[in-house]
Amino acid sequence: MKTIFDEGKYQGIAEVLGEKDRRVKMQETIFKKYPDRVLVDVKMNIPGPIKNNQYLEMMFKKGIDELEGIFLKNNLSYKLVVSWNYDTGCENFYIVDNKINYVKKYSVKFEDKSELGRLFDADVLIKSKKQAISRKDLGLPARKCFICSHPAKECARSRRHSIEELQNYIFQIYRKNFKNQTKK
Repeated sequence: MKTIFDEGKYQGIAEVLGEKDRRVKMQETIFKKYPDRVLVDVKMNIPGPIKNNQYLEMMFKKGIDELEGIFLKNNLSYKLVVSWNYDTGCENFYIVDNKINYVKKYSVKFEDKSELGRLFDADVLIKSKKQAISRKDLGLPARKCFICSHPAKECARSRRHSIEELQNYIFQIYRKNFKNQTKK
């Protein structure tokens, strides 16, 4: 059976590391323009060498609609500054006019709200802090793996689940959300 991971351009370590460098530069550029604002950097966690294609783009867009809906419902004043669509994946950068803890609370809600949201990583940053605020900073539990109940970072480090198992999970989410557009 074909899956949504049968299409796309292979991304190796060099491309993934290059994307991280590009992300950091973009964050620095945004903070130069908006030094007193909260930055929310949103991307999907996609295991394996295929990080983007038309199916993953559809999932990204639907997830972004959910995130922006949460922002609006909870009176977070946000602005989309940059939106990327590269072979390494889609990514949005927002500035938000609320306190960082408030923004992180609703970003976590998005990440935990639905199966689709669980595929996303919404990093919340401020200029004075060199890394994203963590769940631990707010006294929240660690993010859970979407396959099992262990902490996600623990599963990723130990490679507890195969790429095929993780991709199959994502494909099932795609099928639930886009029934009429599933590959046969």
